[in-house]
Amino acid sequence: MRTLQDGSAKGLDAAGSAGRRRVVSCLVAGIVLSAAYSIPAAAQVPFEEAIADLASHESADRLRAVTLLKAAPYPEAAVPLAAVVLDSEDAIQFEAIAAELNIFLAEKVVPRKKVGLVVEVRTKIAAEAAFSAGPLALGATPVPMEVLVALRTAARDNNPRVGVEALYAFGALASEPTGAARRVLQQASASELSAMAGSSDEALRAAAVRVIGRVFDANTSDEAADASVGDAVIHALNDQNRLIKRAAMDTLGKLRYARGLDALTQLFHFYKQGELAEAALDALARIGHPDSIPLFVSELASRSPAIKAIAMEGLARSGDPAQMAAIDGALAGEHNGRVIFAGTFASAMLSGGSIERLTDSLLSPRDRDVSKQYLVDIARGGAQRLSRYTQDPDPGVRADIADVLGFSADAAARPIVASLIKDQDKQVALAAERAALRLRGADPGVNR
Repeated sequence: MRTLQDGSAKGLDAAGSAGRRRVVSCLVAGIVLSAAYSIPAAAQVPFEEAIADLASHESADRLRAVTLLKAAPYPEAAVPLAAVVLDSEDAIQFEAIAAELNIFLAEKVVPRKKVGLVVEVRTKIAAEAAFSAGPLALGATPVPMEVLVALRTAARDNNPRVGVEALYAFGALASEPTGAARRVLQQASASELSAMAGSSDEALRAAAVRVIGRVFDANTSDEAADASVGDAVIHALNDQNRLIKRAAMDTLGKLRYARGLDALTQLFHFYKQGELAEAALDALARIGHPDSIPLFVSELASRSPAIKAIAMEGLARSGDPAQMAAIDGALAGEHNGRVIFAGTFASAMLSGGSIERLTDSLLSPRDRDVSKQYLVDIARGGAQRLSRYTQDPDPGVRADIADVLGFSADAAARPIVASLIKDQDKQVALAAERAALRLRGADPGVNR
């Protein structure tokens, strides 16, 4: 009989790694849960009993069951927990949302542990933090659609705090489905997310704008975002809250929403410099529409290294090789590292230039995130260019390459990723499993 000790990091880690492959039959064989809070370690609860208690008429029983299942994040509990995400008690809803997140996070959160014999350390599972950590915060466990539907429904809860927590959790987990499942999710979510982006509640409005960027991220497919969703985000560009305005720019870039070109261009000219000007231009650069090429070319002469680098990125994503001459001219005599790095990316995208410097930068804490984003763009339709780096001696590089290929949406990446699933390094193997999951719905020969 398998047992998880109260708050045991070792037990939780075992549950996280083995849980991905565990089947229901092993639960019937006798998994036992011990309470994370008030139940003594000797008091153990069978998995089936905890699941049954989720439907209890007594709120105390439901809360106890959810708390147990949060501490022991078995994938088999995900669908039963979805029902109590919509519980009438706020406290139970918060626990259920946290439990759902903990099941799918790559690094399981230990809700409670003892330091020595006296001090207790509690770690909160916060949906916004999980969302902000990005898609790579998830492990390699598929997210059932029932869980996503429950979380999206709970986002309309009468308690705004519950609604915001559920919405961020939905956004965090909604990055997992791919292919046909993702298209169904997008179609089902469009009207609700659009409405929430116009909510009178500022926190819910901000969450909706950000979550739209995750659910409709153009890196997941080549299909254009629903116009109602994209237009709702354009409207959010006028928000009085500076952070929501900034989030709207970021989301339009992720959606590659061409109908946002005029508004973003006007905002860039209005602000001219500073954070919001850079954010507007960055959104245009991520969209990479040919209509923005004249603007990008003009900004190659900017005295701001950030603006100049973003302009090069925009030209790189425009897909017009003829723009490489202007980029080379702007690089002449350039000493700023960020600008030179952007020029390397542009060369790789527009003229098949070397990606060696980009892959080398995966070892640099300062440049790693930018390098990974550049490599994701390159990998779309060009997964084979990264295949040899799966043999890199550094496990961190191999894991990053697996993650990059997972976002390529290119079926050609599947065999490359498969070669890493049996890697001796656990983090590399996890990254490869996660990438394989994301590539399930990939189409062969996908292009940017």
